[in-house]
Amino acid sequence: MSKKHKNLKTGVIGVGSMGQNHARVYNEISNLVAVSDLNFEHGKRISERFDTNFFEDYKDMFSEVDAVSVAVPTSLHLDVAKSALEAGVHVLVEKPLASSVEESLQIIQSAEKNQKILSVGHIERHNPVVSYLKKALNNNEYGAPINFSTRRVSSLPTRIRDVGVVYDLAIHDLDVLRYLSGAEASSVYAVGGKANSIKYEDHSSILIEFDNGIIGFSEVNWLTPMKVRQLTITSMDYFIRSDYSEQSIEILSSEYLNLDNSNLYSANLDVKKDIIQVKKEEPLKNEILDFLSSIVNHHEPKVSGEDGLRAMIIANSVLESINTGKKIDIPKYPLNL
Repeated sequence: MSKKHKNLKTGVIGVGSMGQNHARVYNEISNLVAVSDLNFEHGKRISERFDTNFFEDYKDMFSEVDAVSVAVPTSLHLDVAKSALEAGVHVLVEKPLASSVEESLQIIQSAEKNQKILSVGHIERHNPVVSYLKKALNNNEYGAPINFSTRRVSSLPTRIRDVGVVYDLAIHDLDVLRYLSGAEASSVYAVGGKANSIKYEDHSSILIEFDNGIIGFSEVNWLTPMKVRQLTITSMDYFIRSDYSEQSIEILSSEYLNLDNSNLYSANLDVKKDIIQVKKEEPLKNEILDFLSSIVNHHEPKVSGEDGLRAMIIANSVLESINTGKKIDIPKYPLNL
């Protein structure tokens, strides 16, 4: 099978758990010419697996590539992404965009200054379930949406060391909620804590108000002995239940039949359930295809640097709410980029 972007030379900086998946996809759809990792032996193994070059110093690959994924620890995103952009390389940064709003702004400004594509790895935006629901909402197929609710829970991962559950898990859904609502977040109230006595928070429940009146709720934790990735929508006419992992969607509506107000115990509720057949696709592959397409076809990626920044702003407000116990108004950062 011919590679869709065989003429684009690509690389991956940081080939840990997520980075090696980036390398796999780049190898399938483009000309993967370079990988780099601080762990020399691991990086060499990954380069040999994909028959590509290993660079001990990631900066040495910049003269060889057109585009890179940055999948290093969050604390290193600013230095690595800026170095690549300043070297004239297009960049896809794994979420979160950076360690702070200020660092995120610096990366965005570098991309604009150097006229390079910057995309952020909010992978659920590329999930067929989210794409389908966004189109349906835009077409007003479900009536006016009232609230969105997400649940993203699992056991404590061993791979995460530098962020808590808000930056690692919740930020996916904060971005999706903002995307589906079609509005900016106005305020947030969140609770959470450290049940596992780790450095960062490992559970949180988050309530978000959007400028258009839609309410978003997100539950995240590293305490559940199973992986759950769910999204529901309540509208004036329907209840929509979907699963990110299974890529499934159910549309439910109901009406009472032969309702007798004197005997509500025996009320007959007729529930109609439609199963939407969504074509299953790998979200990461969709994400990287979109990134490379934006380079070739000169369009903005589905998840831009500004989108990554907006998610960061909401996530920071979530952490502030957890720490203060107060409802936080989302700051309206000027984006004079």
